[in-house]
Amino acid sequence: MNKFRMLSAIALLTATASVPSVARAEPSSAVMAPLDDARTLAVPPLDYADPTSWIAGPAGPGPSAALPRGATPAARDPAADVFFIHPTTDRGGPNKWTMDPRDAAAGKWVDESVVARQASVFSGCCRVFAPRYRAATAAALFNPVMRDKAFDLAYGDVERAFDEFLARYSDGRPFIIAGHSQGSLHAARLLETRIEGTPLQRRLVAAYVVGMNLAEGDFGRRFHHIGICRTPRETGCVVQWNSLLAGSELTKVVAYSQSSFIQKYGDIPGKQTVCVNPLTFDVNRPAAPASASLGAVSGAPGFGPLDPLRSGAVAARCDQGELVVTIAPDLSLDPLPGGGVMRYHDYGLFYADIRANAVLRVAEYLKSSPR
Repeated sequence: MNKFRMLSAIALLTATASVPSVARAEPSSAVMAPLDDARTLAVPPLDYADPTSWIAGPAGPGPSAALPRGATPAARDPAADVFFIHPTTDRGGPNKWTMDPRDAAAGKWVDESVVARQASVFSGCCRVFAPRYRAATAAALFNPVMRDKAFDLAYGDVERAFDEFLARYSDGRPFIIAGHSQGSLHAARLLETRIEGTPLQRRLVAAYVVGMNLAEGDFGRRFHHIGICRTPRETGCVVQWNSLLAGSELTKVVAYSQSSFIQKYGDIPGKQTVCVNPLTFDVNRPAAPASASLGAVSGAPGFGPLDPLRSGAVAARCDQGELVVTIAPDLSLDPLPGGGVMRYHDYGLFYADIRANAVLRVAEYLKSSPR
C-alpha cells in the first residue's frame, strides 16, 4: 500500500484528530495474525438491554445533549429517533483489532470527541440512540487476515443494538440512520440487509451515511429500493459526502474513492462517489458559497465543550464525487497529513446545516406519513 492509499484508508476509518492514551500504536505497526487468531477479537459482547451499553438513548441523551453556542435548541418532544453509529476511535496495534467498549478512557473519548460533536446535530429533530460497540480498530484495516473478522464482529454488535432499539424503544416511530466513517460502513450494511425492501423502510426518514465511498452505481445494484436524496425535503433516501480541502490532489482522491466499486463491478458508468452538498442538500445545486453556511464548529475534535458556531465560514462544491471545501483559516480545522482529506470534520464543517436539514426531513416525513 503506497503512502497515499494508506492515508486515505485511515481517513475512511478514523474520526479523531488526536488519539488519547487508550490508542496503542500506529496502524502501520500491525502484524500478520494466524488464521485461527480469532481470540484477539474476544472482547466480551455487550447486553443492549442494559442502558450502560448505550452512549445515548435508554438513559437519556448523554453527551449528545452537548450543543455549541448559537445552535437551535433540542426538540422538547421529538416525534422521531436517530440511530447513530460512531466511527473508529482506536488505532489499535499488534494483535489489537477490536476496541473494548467497556474501557472507561476509550469510552470518554468516543463520548466527547464524537457523540458530542456529531450525534448531537440530530437533537433538534430526534431522540438520539447511540450504542457502544466493539468497533474495529484502525490497525485491523491493514491486516488482511483479521480485517473482515473485525468488521463482521463490529457489525454484529450494531445489528443487535438496532434490534434492541426496535423492540424496546422505537415503538413504531420514524427514524434516521446516521453514522460516520466506520459507523457509516455499518449503517450502509444495516440499510442493505435489514431495512431495504422491508416494512422498516416505510419508517426511514433518511440515512446520513457520511464519510464513506458509496458510488452512484451502488443504487440500482446494491440498493434497489432506497435511493439518493436529491432534494432537501426528500425522505427514505441516503445522503453522503466526503470532505476534501480545496487545492488537494483531487485526481488521486477520486481514484481511491472509486476503487472499491471498480474492483466489484468493473470500470463502468456509476463509479463516481455519491456527493450531496450539505450546504444545499440538492443534487441540482452542487456548489454553494460561504454565505450559505449556517454554522460550523471550529477546532479539532477532543475533550471539553464545543466551540461556538461560525456562520459563513465554509464554501463547498461537489467535484467528481468529492466535496471540495474552502474554509476560513481561523476555524483551525486541519486535514489528515498528506492528502487534504477533512475526515475529522465531515460533521463539524456543516453542523448547523445538517441540524436544520434533519428537522426539515422529519417535518416532511410527518406531513406525508403521519403516525
